[in-house]
Amino acid sequence: MAARAGVSRATASRVLRGESNVSDHAKEQVEAAAHDLGYVPNLAARSLVTGRTGSVAFLVDETEERMFADPFFLGMLRSAHQVLADNSIQLVFTVANSPEDHRRFVSYAAGGHVDGVLLLSLHSRDELPLQLEQLGVPTVLSGRPLHGSDGLSFIDADNVGGGRLATEYLIGLGRHHVATIAGPQDMCAGQDRLAGYRAALEAAGTAYDPSLVTEDEFTQAGGFDAMTRLMRARPEIDAVFAASDLLAIGAVRAIRAAGRSVPADVAVVGFDDIADARVQEPPLTTIRQPIGELGAGMAQLLLDRMAGAAPAAGRVLPVELVVRHTA
Repeated sequence: MAARAGVSRATASRVLRGESNVSDHAKEQVEAAAHDLGYVPNLAARSLVTGRTGSVAFLVDETEERMFADPFFLGMLRSAHQVLADNSIQLVFTVANSPEDHRRFVSYAAGGHVDGVLLLSLHSRDELPLQLEQLGVPTVLSGRPLHGSDGLSFIDADNVGGGRLATEYLIGLGRHHVATIAGPQDMCAGQDRLAGYRAALEAAGTAYDPSLVTEDEFTQAGGFDAMTRLMRARPEIDAVFAASDLLAIGAVRAIRAAGRSVPADVAVVGFDDIADARVQEPPLTTIRQPIGELGAGMAQLLLDRMAGAAPAAGRVLPVELVVRHTA
């Protein structure tokens, strides 16, 4: 191939490895020769030389049912995959939601099968990213670590600010009994969105009332069940901030099933701005987090970490209120 391209073997090798210290002319000649010869790189051999596999794991700490039912994960997967594909990195998708799953994955990563890990939906098991980092496997989390961030990288949305923004909006509408359906409290998103709700109440001079607060999984069924519980306990509720759009959509169903209307009787605000928020009836008022930017940001930060170009770091992206018809 080098002879056909009219360059040295070292130059041809640098081009085929994707290195940048090659002239444009030499790169064009080598790529043309590779095309003419039908060259396909031996990835196994390259891995032995470079110590890299050319693959990254996309690990979701959830059940498969939950993973494929929530558009948030698919949006993150799509945007992360695009960044990795643009850099010729293969994405390996896996679901792991038990201690045994985690042990198997740590063994897999320790075996040198991936160059880095994108880790989503961690539930109070901060030892997993720490174990991976200790093995020398760069890891980037979706959401801040629950117990400190020293030595860990993460990309997050402003969940506290979003919870506060949603609750302030409902208070500003003149609603007097604003409830919340919080997400799981073993997750940073669940904790932070509830903290934002509390902060808005305090800023408005309203006491935090635990009877206006319930918790459930980030699912439509969870939202339906949680809203049903709230209305039974506090029938005077006239607004609710649900900590995800799936929770909010379930809450709207429960309100209607109880013979009440949205938003006349109960105003509803969600969080995420998934596609279903725009097409459900009525269209959902929600807090938009930049799902595409979050996934792409995670992938780019991981690439930087893998290249040794960035230390462990955290980044929080802004959110915004999108007003539709449920509030």
